[in-house]
Amino acid sequence: MSNLAIIGLQWGDEGKGKIVDFLSDKFDAVVRFQGGHNAGHTIKVGDKTYKLSLLPSGVIRGKFSVIGSGVVVDPIALFSEIEKIEAAGIKISAENLAIADNACLILSIHRELDQLLESAKGEKKIGTTGRGIGPAYEDRAGRRAIRICDLLDEKILVERLENILFYHNLLRKSLNAKTVSVAEIIAELAPVRAKILALAQPSFEIAKKLSKLNVMFEGAQGALLDVSYGTFPFVTSSNTMAGQIALGSCLGVADLHKTIGVLKAYTTRVGSGPFPTELNDEIGEFLRIEGKEIGTVTGRNRRCGWFDAVLVRQAIQLCSVKEVALTKIDVLDKLDKIKICVGYKINGKAYDHLPQAAHLWENVEVIYEEMDGWMEVTVGAKSIEQLPQKARAYVARIEELCNVKASIISTGPKREETIVSN
Repeated sequence: MSNLAIIGLQWGDEGKGKIVDFLSDKFDAVVRFQGGHNAGHTIKVGDKTYKLSLLPSGVIRGKFSVIGSGVVVDPIALFSEIEKIEAAGIKISAENLAIADNACLILSIHRELDQLLESAKGEKKIGTTGRGIGPAYEDRAGRRAIRICDLLDEKILVERLENILFYHNLLRKSLNAKTVSVAEIIAELAPVRAKILALAQPSFEIAKKLSKLNVMFEGAQGALLDVSYGTFPFVTSSNTMAGQIALGSCLGVADLHKTIGVLKAYTTRVGSGPFPTELNDEIGEFLRIEGKEIGTVTGRNRRCGWFDAVLVRQAIQLCSVKEVALTKIDVLDKLDKIKICVGYKINGKAYDHLPQAAHLWENVEVIYEEMDGWMEVTVGAKSIEQLPQKARAYVARIEELCNVKASIISTGPKREETIVSN
């Protein structure tokens, strides 16, 4: 048995969905292990485009797919997504989708609290998706969360709801929002309660099944958004690193055999937070337009900048990555000069990492290397030999700076527009 993890190494949006879809034919199962429907994976197969948020990308190839215990699940959003995927001809049932019964639910109170808090912060807001992911994880850490298995027994469910609403209604009163009753949440869950229980399985049963299969673990967001190691507080609410797989997938540490990191050939970020290589000029606008840099989930324009080898090296170290998939190299085809960040200076001192201390961020001076662009079309290239020499030199420099091998290079959004190097 050989299992593989696909992890984003930047601020998300690296193209993980395509890479998971491309590689998943070699695996029996695909597992999501963290995040919620704030993730967005776009997959193009022929003339069809699939946009996934909660469903593991393996469902497109008909693989056994698992939403693990580390994911927070909005049941309304889940079945809305399932409805769209089924309308596109892909049937979802307990045969090809299992949800860990100890996964926590996102309820309307979480969505509303997320939006209320962001609104109250005004200009100081973090820039969340407003989908309730953060408040749901807070309730899990605070031992208030409603888990899928709680839906099995009415008495337990009522007790759990009374507990969570005691907390939420105190907050809602302080924000001048109306309080919520247990009956309202039970009514909210009624249309999806039986449907989600039909897909739920005990995490230990899922673990036994997965232990006999070749498994791909699909990360959401990116390593630089990790709640512990990212650019805090401008991060997501879960651990996005490879280490989270052992906790959120229903399997254990020994079941992760290899990790491939996914990198974009430049850098993007959605929402607030530090971004040393951000380009607020015509090149940044070119990257946004040429790369179609609009969030799958949020619909917001992504901030764009040059490739940052400093941040990527940090993520590679924390995720123990030896190989990467480099995506969107074709977006750079029309640039005559391309820069790579190779280091920082802060207050005159050289740094080989971005410090966690936020007061230093505004003083980051980026050290760049400049390379010649290739000014040739790379879209659809299927071998290294088909890439222009200067494009190959750019890939080689990223490999050298980050001490990894680019074993996969994506030259377009379609499944077949992919180079696999030996």
